Amino acid sequence: MAAPTKRESRLRRRRRVRSRVSGTQERPRLSVFRSNRGIFAQLVDDRAGHTLAAVNWIEPELRKLGTKERAKRSGELLAERAKAAGIESCVFDRGGYKYHGRVKALAEGAREGGLSF
Repeated sequence: MAAPTKRESRLRRRRRVRSRVSGTQERPRLSVFRSNRGIFAQLVDDRAGHTLAAVNWIEPELRKLGTKERAKRSGELLAERAKAAGIESCVFDRGGYKYHGRVKALAEGAREGGLSF
């Protein structure tokens, strides 16, 4: 059997986490996707299958920032949008990535913006 690639390992961790973590209307799941160039995050109600709030790294105010600054500001922006939608708390889904670097910066930014998880 061949050794798993980095992507396969991450997807395996992601499936393991997703089997335990689920979002609701009152407490949605904060889903994170990290690419080489940027970071994406969204608040998802898994029962209804709807995205309640989202942030994308290519938005004009985020595009000019550095990677960690962009991730932190993305978290703050997502928290603002969540507050506007009436969401106070969420469940954090790191998507199989290590809680380190940009993923950690996004989480801290969301906490500073007022989301609790």
